[in-house]
Amino acid sequence: MSKKWFQIGLVSILILSLALRFWGLGRFNTLVFDEVYYAKFGNDYLTGVPFFDGHPPFGKLVIALGIWIGKHVPWWQSEVNGLAGSLMSPLAYRWMNAFTGSFIPLLIAGITYQLSHRRSFGLIAGLFTALDGIFIVEARYALINQYIVICGLLGQFLLLLALNKKNTRRHIYLAVAGIAFGASIATKWNGLWYLLGAYTMWVIAWAFQILRRKISDSETHEEYAHKLSNKAFGSQIATQYRAKVLQISPLQNLTQLNIFHVALYLGIIPIIIYSVIWIPHLLLDTKYNFIEVHKQILGFHGRMGGNNASVHPYCAAWYKWPLMTRPMAYYYQTTQSFQDPLPVFGPPLPQGAGKVIYDVHAMGNPFLWWFGLAAIILLFGMLVWRLVAPSLQQKRLVVPKLCIDIWIGLYLVVNYLVNLMPWVKVTRCLFIYHYMTGVVFAFMAIAWVVDQLLCSYMATLRAVGVTITFLIIGAFIFWLPIYLGLPITSEAYKLRMWFNSWI
Repeated sequence: MSKKWFQIGLVSILILSLALRFWGLGRFNTLVFDEVYYAKFGNDYLTGVPFFDGHPPFGKLVIALGIWIGKHVPWWQSEVNGLAGSLMSPLAYRWMNAFTGSFIPLLIAGITYQLSHRRSFGLIAGLFTALDGIFIVEARYALINQYIVICGLLGQFLLLLALNKKNTRRHIYLAVAGIAFGASIATKWNGLWYLLGAYTMWVIAWAFQILRRKISDSETHEEYAHKLSNKAFGSQIATQYRAKVLQISPLQNLTQLNIFHVALYLGIIPIIIYSVIWIPHLLLDTKYNFIEVHKQILGFHGRMGGNNASVHPYCAAWYKWPLMTRPMAYYYQTTQSFQDPLPVFGPPLPQGAGKVIYDVHAMGNPFLWWFGLAAIILLFGMLVWRLVAPSLQQKRLVVPKLCIDIWIGLYLVVNYLVNLMPWVKVTRCLFIYHYMTGVVFAFMAIAWVVDQLLCSYMATLRAVGVTITFLIIGAFIFWLPIYLGLPITSEAYKLRMWFNSWI
């Protein structure tokens, strides 16, 4: 794929993302889901009203900036409400999220391109991300979860850029990466998992290098590929393997970062940025100092109760997220007909009386999530085979040099698990949106699989890649009405609720 078509593809993905997030953005002239907190908190920063929230301030400060700008846009004032504490259009507290959220697919495309230097991989990953439902829903309302992802992915992207640079430019990219990681943590504490993913990859890179130095490996990488061609995989796959050996991954440069680099750029700078972001909030609410407010936040989460339906009907434990067994309704109202006014302020109709449903469902693209999970499992299996098979075949410990596919697999699997496994021990009520930080790596994983399939010499495998792509596109179109909150009949709504646990 030429650079020109790659750029056209990226622009097209951005236009699609912007259209999906801005189209009908002011449809509900009310507060949807946690807008009752975050839109109000953002406005409180502007009006000087002290408040306490159970999360750090960065996401709310961004919403405040959007409100401040939005109030100065005159053509947004046709529909207004005072639910956030001041009279304003719902567009004023939503537009910033819609704008910034549109760049998440481009960040995914950038990361995957940096990992592989394959433009097709980058475009497929960006497209799949643009077709996911929960990211569309979160971007269309004044919510803060997407800022964990935006800043965390930006930190990962800048880290990969830094690994491809040297000298002063590397230090600049590392410093900005540290700033982005700090902002992610300053949105919600689980933004720390993106930084933990970077630490883990750095440790893995050094571990392989140290082991390789200690173990005398008489078999070169080329010889190993030749054995694979004779014993297991066939000459065609061996040829592809040898070609990939020559490809360079930026992750192999992780060992060029020493403990000083990691401590400064991925330790001290994120801590400083995290602390600085708190200053506007602490100046507004002087009831708690920096230490005390963190104690209060810990206490707040400790009082959230157990992770079951008796605490909240949409509580969903971590193991329910990958299979998407419990998505969440952010908004649900009914009317008698398509011509009736949007149900935003009045009382709901009696159950069963409404024939037209307005539903905003925070759920992913089902086929994208399910295929993504399968791709993560496939990559995990590939890693086990590639890293363990040489030792089993030679009956001694062999530490192979890591080809680009292994690096990509390690990056995606490690970051996926790092963003999922910490939730295993969390006992408070959890929701499906907590999976947003990890599911993006499943998007990249299925994009990698599809890219490999589309590049295969075998027509059957290429057909499988095309089929997966069209299933994901078809699922996006089918469930789009409940991402955008479009009016649908009760029959159409039931048709989209495949499982009772989705309702």
